[in-house]
Amino acid sequence: MAKRQKSATAGGTEAPLAFLDPGFMASPEARTLRIMSEYIEPAKRFEEQDVRDTICFFGSARIRPHDEAEAQLREAEKSGQGVDAARKRLEMSRYYEETRELARRLTEWSKGLEGGRRFVICTGGGPGIMEAANRGAADARGLNIGLNIALPFEQHANPYITRSLNFTFHYFFMRKFWFAYFAKAAVFMPGGFGTLDEMAEILTLCQTLKLKKRLPMVIYGNDFWRRFLDLNVLVEMGTISREDLDLLHRSDSVDDAFDYITGALADVACEPGCWPGRESGVLTAPVPGEKTC
Repeated sequence: MAKRQKSATAGGTEAPLAFLDPGFMASPEARTLRIMSEYIEPAKRFEEQDVRDTICFFGSARIRPHDEAEAQLREAEKSGQGVDAARKRLEMSRYYEETRELARRLTEWSKGLEGGRRFVICTGGGPGIMEAANRGAADARGLNIGLNIALPFEQHANPYITRSLNFTFHYFFMRKFWFAYFAKAAVFMPGGFGTLDEMAEILTLCQTLKLKKRLPMVIYGNDFWRRFLDLNVLVEMGTISREDLDLLHRSDSVDDAFDYITGALADVACEPGCWPGRESGVLTAPVPGEKTC
């Protein structure tokens, strides 16, 4: 870098500052700086918006709204192609609508809490179930978060995310950190590998007590989950304990999921002024002078 700066100066042109040099910032040598930026920049915005607690929604990016799925079925029937797939999309669209309704009701409930406590809807920021949850929170005129990830397909920010809380991450593990850091509840709608990944991640954090408080988790859609995810097999084979199954609450209705989550969160308390998310136990080392829960 010194040789480069000397050469550039000799030619009458100033060398760029390292942190303003796109080539350097995109290099392997600057990877640590990029990772730090995906911690520090979101932390600044969360603090500005006073985000301390979230309810995270996970689910497929491919599930469409009911009206859109209905229109696709009509087109398929007219053309005679893809009718079975279109009927399945229409069947699955119930989860979009129920996600939207649940997120709306949770946001309205949160806005009515006393003492400044607030639970903000948080999603992966993309289409499908993520869009539905952000949309439901927006219906209730509440702040909501989108933790987008830069991917070659499927992922794009949906239009319902609060603009100041719309993020795009390069590193999956930093995105996962922010999901877990503020999470006080999680809802797992039908999804694919990404949903399974997030479920396993959060279950592991709870099982190993890295998340020290009990985190209410809803696995939503009995028909869907029973067909391919039988966790009783893990108990039978001795790879988990029977008590580990109690980490998940199975639900098939908005009313049941709403009652379970709000009932579990009613007892959550945090001392005013403490660092957001510290009570979750994700970061356990105290910072000098910082108030912790």
